[in-house]
Amino acid sequence: MLTITQALYDQIVAHARKDHPDEACGVVAGPAGSDRPERFVAMLNAAMSPTFYEFDSGDLLKLYRELDDRDEEPVVIYHSHTATEAYPSRTDISYANEPGAHYVLVSTADTDGLGDFQLRSFRIVDGEVTEEEVRVVESY
Repeated sequence: MLTITQALYDQIVAHARKDHPDEACGVVAGPAGSDRPERFVAMLNAAMSPTFYEFDSGDLLKLYRELDDRDEEPVVIYHSHTATEAYPSRTDISYANEPGAHYVLVSTADTDGLGDFQLRSFRIVDGEVTEEEVRVVESY
């Protein structure tokens, strides 16, 4: 299960809406080994595409150095889908290389009739996708 604060949830959704019609992407870092998302890091989609996201390699290197310096790890890796449901694509699955991370997808398309976005979380390990519950709390 992913437990995340309302403030972080809102930041992820706001980033997805702001970057629409392109896919948005980013990370929520947390203390190493804690599984607690704390620090929102919006990233640039270097692909600037409505159907694909790619972290800028320079930004990603900088982020991982910063994570290392702060004894943090990527607890949540998120991106948006602009025209499809919030479910990992084959490309998303092939790029998932953080087995401990929660992969959060936000759809900015109304694919289920429930509104203009949906947010879902998945674990992706060795190509295996498992959806997990998202619990939103006011604080930890």
